[in-house]
Amino acid sequence: MQRVVVALTGASGAALGVRVVEKLAARADIETHLVVSSAARRTLAHEVGPGSLERLVALGARHHAETDIGATIASGSFRTAGMIVAPCSMRTLAAIAAGLADTLVTRAADVQLKERRPLVLLARETPLHLGHLRNMVAVTEMGAIVMPPVPAFYQLPKSLAEVVDHLAARAIDLLALPGAPAAEAWGGLPGAGDGFAPSD
Repeated sequence: MQRVVVALTGASGAALGVRVVEKLAARADIETHLVVSSAARRTLAHEVGPGSLERLVALGARHHAETDIGATIASGSFRTAGMIVAPCSMRTLAAIAAGLADTLVTRAADVQLKERRPLVLLARETPLHLGHLRNMVAVTEMGAIVMPPVPAFYQLPKSLAEVVDHLAARAIDLLALPGAPAAEAWGGLPGAGDGFAPSD
């Protein structure tokens, strides 16, 4: 059984965190530990709808209050396979970059870094000012993975739900959990033989 911490913070994009939890809950070998910030509760209600928090909590194996600094996930001795913050607000990013473990979200993230475990941050803001960029550099230097939720247009998504699903799968894959990858792999362009890739 692998433990994964998932945190939702107050940035727009609550559906990303919901889909991550849904995908992890579908795996019998994953124990999900969920933290939802107070700002994320408001965003969930607005973007996903009434009752979304209750449905989300029901999916997670464990739900921890944002103020519970004594929770299991606040300690490095509680082994996990990593943590995903989806979405990650700029306030949360800044707190992690500065080492401010003042909430359970930022404390759990700090634990991942100090224990050298994967920490995936779906940093959600645009455009970005220099402070945002410097915080992204700082957390990257500390070992985190900054994954802005940028759609994979080359997958030709037909709906917003498909975009969200692919982003959630990519975030989970960054934890390198045992088993098959969650996201569909890029198979190349049909008939292309010039070495072109979507990042070129």
